[in-house]
Amino acid sequence: MAKKELKELTHAELEVMQILWEKKKALVREVLDEMPEPKPAYNTVSTVVRVLEKKGFVSHKAFGTTYQYFPLVRKKEYTKGFMDNVIHNFFGGSIHQMLSFFNDTKSVSISELEEIIKTMKEESK
Repeated sequence: MAKKELKELTHAELEVMQILWEKKKALVREVLDEMPEPKPAYNTVSTVVRVLEKKGFVSHKAFGTTYQYFPLVRKKEYTKGFMDNVIHNFFGGSIHQMLSFFNDTKSVSISELEEIIKTMKEESK
């Protein structure tokens, strides 16, 4: 069976998902409480959560008329798909081109690249 392609999240959706990934499960009010000032309206957060549910990112457990939401997509899974799209769309699918870009723009130092290589070597053992 082919792996389901995840849709890219909007800024508002990603903000809600970050909170749900951290908390593991939350009511809309609890998500809202974690958001920075100026806080959006309760109805706005509720709408974003329902959109995330339609997109297949979250589900809920009902407690009467109150819903507790939880992620269906792991943060690592979403991040991998997002980064795969970035590498494909901006760097022709080449990690080498991506790292060259970061080096050319001074976004990543040589010591950071060396640390990345060290981590990759340790994790591949």
